[in-house]
Amino acid sequence: MFAFFKSMRKATRRAILAPLAALALAACDPSAIGGLTTIGGGGPTVDTSKPIPVALLIPRGSGQASDDLLARNLENAARLAIRDLGGAQIDLRVYGTAGNAQTAASQAAQAVNDGAQIILGPLYAEAANAAGVAVAPQGVNVLAFSNNPTIAGGNVFILGPTFANTADRLVDYASRQGKNRIVAVHAQNVGGQLGRNAIQQAAARNGATVVSTVDYPLSQQGVVAAIPRIKAAVDTGGANAVFMTAPSAAGLPLLTQLLPEAGVRPDTTQFIGLTRWDTPAQTLDLPGVQGGWFALPDPNRAAAFSSKYQSAYGAAPHPLAGLAFDGIAAIGALVSQGRSNALTGSALTQGAGFQGATGIFRLRPDGTNQRGLAVATIQNNKVAIISPAPNGFGGAGF
Repeated sequence: MFAFFKSMRKATRRAILAPLAALALAACDPSAIGGLTTIGGGGPTVDTSKPIPVALLIPRGSGQASDDLLARNLENAARLAIRDLGGAQIDLRVYGTAGNAQTAASQAAQAVNDGAQIILGPLYAEAANAAGVAVAPQGVNVLAFSNNPTIAGGNVFILGPTFANTADRLVDYASRQGKNRIVAVHAQNVGGQLGRNAIQQAAARNGATVVSTVDYPLSQQGVVAAIPRIKAAVDTGGANAVFMTAPSAAGLPLLTQLLPEAGVRPDTTQFIGLTRWDTPAQTLDLPGVQGGWFALPDPNRAAAFSSKYQSAYGAAPHPLAGLAFDGIAAIGALVSQGRSNALTGSALTQGAGFQGATGIFRLRPDGTNQRGLAVATIQNNKVAIISPAPNGFGGAGF
């Protein structure tokens, strides 16, 4: 069962955790740098009557087959979005970063020298941060595919789903169902700590209380040893919910198996997950996840995007491909309005947001994002939506 820990650590290291080393290289705020031709919150003045040069930075050329596959999917999705724009004209220019921060910085700078007025990508947080720093003096904004909020801000906006957004949606829903006394359970790593912080902050915003937090080393023995402490925290704090940050590929199967055996009954203490519990599909068959709550993008919109992509390219899209579609959709929606400030920070953060591959989303002034999510449960080994994703901002969960 615990073969998944090794593979999970390797994947997470590149996608989220190791890029935290870039924190000392915070993305610059263009408005703080002199001599820029920027308007409306940072960004270039554009002529929307002409094609808008957009640089797409993808992890092509790293030598890793997984990076090359993802790079193709991101480019495909971006071109698919361009076909749907109607009046807006996009001149897409593609640059390979090799999944490397230094290369991403040089390619971003080259793209701006080539005339790019906004950058879409790159993927990995350290590379996205470096790209943002490289082009900040030119007042160019970066819509990165990262989900790491520590690099967001200034001229860098992240498109990837964030823990904060997911925690907000779930805590808000749980509070309205009377599940407002929470024990947060997380691994002793950066991802687990970020997840714990997101749960605590969401509780403070949504009228809930985190009565206790319980951490554990990322190992089978660590999870097993944490079970009595979680049980004690539930009993002592009068908790009616256990909110777990563990993904299906890590501690979730064992936690959801052992907690009921220890007396934490899911019929009285709601199990909630910060990650998707429907992937991989075999997770749905686990007895311990039945009745648990988790969040996911609008299933109808996600299915429509997947069908459109498969029809165009003959294969299902990579799970991250929709981020490139979203970036182009946002750029196209703003450019179609015909305003010279279409690519400034103030335009990108418009309150109404945008329609993306998997539902509505909007960019926040702090560089993070908010996405319209559905709340789901698992019943008889199948996903059931118990609170649908909103169609616009101001609805459920917002």
